[in-house]
Formats: sequence, C-alpha cells, structure tokens
Amino acid sequence: MTMTDLAHRTWRRRSTRKELALWLGWLLLVALFVFCWQVMTESTIWAFVTDAPRQAADIGSRMFPPRWEYIPALLEPLWDTLNIATLGTLLALFMAVPVAFMAARNTTPSTRFVRPVALLIIVASRSINSLIWALLLVAVIGPGVMAGIVAIALRSIGFVAKLLYEAIEEIDEAQVEAVAATGASKAQLMDYAVVPQILPAFAGITVFRWDINIRESTVLGLVGAGGLGLRLQESLNVLAWPQVTVIFILILITVLVSEWVSAKVRHAII
Repeated sequence: MTMTDLAHRTWRRRSTRKELALWLGWLLLVALFVFCWQVMTESTIWAFVTDAPRQAADIGSRMFPPRWEYIPALLEPLWDTLNIATLGTLLALFMAVPVAFMAARNTTPSTRFVRPVALLIIVASRSINSLIWALLLVAVIGPGVMAGIVAIALRSIGFVAKLLYEAIEEIDEAQVEAVAATGASKAQLMDYAVVPQILPAFAGITVFRWDINIRESTVLGLVGAGGLGLRLQESLNVLAWPQVTVIFILILITVLVSEWVSAKVRHAII
C-alpha cells in the first residue's frame, strides 16, 4: 500500500464485519423485545389498563385520612416482624457459616465433592424467593411466626454464605503461612489466621442481611407467615383502606429505622 493510498484512506472505528455483527445484535434484540411484548400483552384487557388511573385515584381517595387509632393493634404484629427478621437472620448464620467454609477453595475439605454440594445449597437458597419459602412452610408447619422465621433463614443462607465464602477466598495467605510456620494445627490456623481476617466482613454481611430481612418479613404475612403482612392482608380483604395507609406508613418507618441502624453499625465496624 503506497503513501497516497494511506493518505486517502478513511478512518473507521469498526471494521465492516464488526459493524454488521453489531447491527445484527441490535436486530435480534429488537426482535426479542417484540416477541416478549406480544407474549406479555396477549391476554391483556386494555379496557382495564386505560381505566387504571381512575381506579388508582379512587382507591387513593379512600386511603385518606389514615385511621391512626389502628396503630395499637399493629404493635404486636410489628414485634412479630422484628422477631421474624432477627431470629431468621441468626438461624441463617448458624447454617451459612459452615456452608461458606465448605464452599471456599482454600478451606473446603474437598474441591471435588464437598464444594459442589455447598455451592448447590447456596444456589438453591438464593434462587427461591422468601415468599415462596413462606408459602411452602405455611403448608408444611402451619401459619404463624415460625414459618416466617424459617423462610427468612432458608432465603438468607445463600446470601450470607456466598458473600462470606468470597471473603474467605480473598484472605491474605501470607498470614496463614506465618501461623502455619509456628507448627499450628488446622484448628489453630482457622482460629488465628482465617477467622480474624473475615470477622469485619462477616459482621457487615450479617447487619446488611438483617436490614434486608426486615423488609422481606413485613410482607410474609400475606401468605400466612405472621407479622405486619398478616394485618395488611386482613385490611385488604375487607377493603379497609385507611388501615392499609397506616400499615404502609408503619412499614416505611420500620424500614427507615432499620436502614439507619444498619448504616450506623456497618460504619462502626468498617
């Protein structure tokens, strides 16, 4: 290629092949969107959709003023909600910590057998929503707070174990080697070299998950697992919209307080 050809050559960001591949990708994305839209709207009754703003305004007008005298009846369900989140988180920690150590490459007894089982437990826990866990547990052990606690725990195992085993894999191996050089046993290595390095991460994960569980436990009562959600379902069933407003406000305040507490604790730890 001569210098004249180079001078008249136009710079292009992508080659022709890459440009075609990019346009093909966008075409496939648009086709997928159109297909999903058709599936989504196949059984949609558009008369209900167009009437939705009027219905929302009607319900909104019925929700005010809130029925403040209903608050004393919500104190016990609020306490149940806090217990569901707290006890569920603690129960999850007892189960998630061993799973995390079995899932981490540098602490698992076997990367071929034990680690895949631990990872399967983590994936299974994270793939099922807490409402589904609660629905199943209400059918198994009956409605009430216990079903909510176990549902929160089963949902939290995967979250806590995943973040914790990643923290275990990221520890400084130099500290482990230094302790091992003193002739320490495996238990002593775990106690003096591994655990001190992951304690800040473990505390932060625990508080963060508790904060999430406060939010999730407020709605578990919709399927019979106790707490504020149970009162919310009762109020919705009888169309007591002023009571629904009070419950919404109480849930909002509870979540804001838990978020504030969680942020303060994480700041103090980290």
